[in-house]
Amino acid sequence: MKTIYFLIFSLGLITNCFAQQDTQIQSEINTIENSLIKNIQIKDSIKEFNILERMEFYKVPGVSIAVVENGKIKWAKGYGYANTETGTKVNANTLFQAGSISKPLSALAALKLFENDSLDLNKNVNYYLKKWQIPENKFTKTKKITLEKLLTHTAGMTVHGFPGYKQTDDFPEIIDVLNGKGNTPKIVVDTIPGSIWRYSGGGYTVMEKVIEDVSGLSFDEYMSKNILLPIGMKNSTYQQPITKVWQNNISAAYDGNGKLIKGLWNNYPEQAAAGLWTTASDLALYCIEIQDIIQGKKDGILTKKTVDRMLTKHKNDWGLGPSLENEKDTLIFGHGGKNAGFTNDLKSYAYKGNAVVVMTNADNGGELISEIKNAVSKFYNWSISQPKTIEVIELSSDDLKQYIGKYELKEQNLILEVQFKGNQLVITNTPIGNLILLPMTNIKFINLESGTVIEFLVNEKVSGFMVNNSIKLAKIE
Repeated sequence: MKTIYFLIFSLGLITNCFAQQDTQIQSEINTIENSLIKNIQIKDSIKEFNILERMEFYKVPGVSIAVVENGKIKWAKGYGYANTETGTKVNANTLFQAGSISKPLSALAALKLFENDSLDLNKNVNYYLKKWQIPENKFTKTKKITLEKLLTHTAGMTVHGFPGYKQTDDFPEIIDVLNGKGNTPKIVVDTIPGSIWRYSGGGYTVMEKVIEDVSGLSFDEYMSKNILLPIGMKNSTYQQPITKVWQNNISAAYDGNGKLIKGLWNNYPEQAAAGLWTTASDLALYCIEIQDIIQGKKDGILTKKTVDRMLTKHKNDWGLGPSLENEKDTLIFGHGGKNAGFTNDLKSYAYKGNAVVVMTNADNGGELISEIKNAVSKFYNWSISQPKTIEVIELSSDDLKQYIGKYELKEQNLILEVQFKGNQLVITNTPIGNLILLPMTNIKFINLESGTVIEFLVNEKVSGFMVNNSIKLAKIE
């Protein structure tokens, strides 16, 4: 009887411990959900928002978040709707299109084949390509295209990104995409390889063809067998178009106005660059895998030596797949992702065992993601994302009214009007909507929502304004 009582007592303690832990995590989640912070804050006037309010504000139907702490998934949760027409809600296992977050995962394939002595990262990739070759030209005479250059966006290749194909469109083969017979131009080299950094989804499409030609498998088969499943990413696939067997818990895509995209989502034959369907939790497992390998995991997807090489900065702070921030112990690897109707972001410490992944099913998800990352980073005292604090001043109505008028950007045939409304300056009908301007100096103003900085050009009178210190509009009225 004493043994039975002891077992009951022990089970009660364990149950109570787990209950307390769950309560603590839920408390953390609740705090973060109600602590979203804009990227730009006025000093001494910081406002916090609820996640559902901000989803409605930005017209984002669904969000999925996963947080990693100390090398484990601390929590994962879905918000809102995966499909507003059917009423299907987002949960932690809902699949989203990862967009360009596909790239750092795809890069693991090239690194895996490198470790197997099937590829040399610094050899001319035309050596490995069988049914298609990178066209030789004056730029490739002395410098060749290598996998290292493709992975770091320094190969000098064209085509930044891909719009995808509607469900009713013909779905091209990868060679058709490379040859410009899809809905994007031909992928070519138009500058000396290695001379500049320039983001190129086209380069990753070349890498995709290399993986297929060397492995003898389709890209999605190779990724599933050798990368995704070994990491434990069971809710992830590079299938394009995605088959019905994967569609039991999948999100539809929404435009910037929160309207459902025709056909529910677009398809992407450019699998390595944009074709991954996944969950925030599965992407968190990718972060953990890299972190564990750095900490000495022996049976990881890659060796520590290769991961260290992957996380070595090249031009524009880019590694072999992910973008890189900071140095040494505070090194962060990550990537953003944007497909039609999907916007996502992944940020992970390399050495600290922490990460955050946010996926949204809307074109307008970028600002919301920033606010979520600010809240997570603030709560856990991370440096992954921090809002900028500014000081604003007061100007008289006469000071403000001198800027009223119309301004022209001739190169784009664009005319914007500065108006005085409610004691504030407002620029109406810009490509990103109306901009309410707050004064930081007599001539420099900022829009809190977008972070856009407007600096008026004044000599004896107002002659124009600069946008973010890069685009100049001339005053015409």
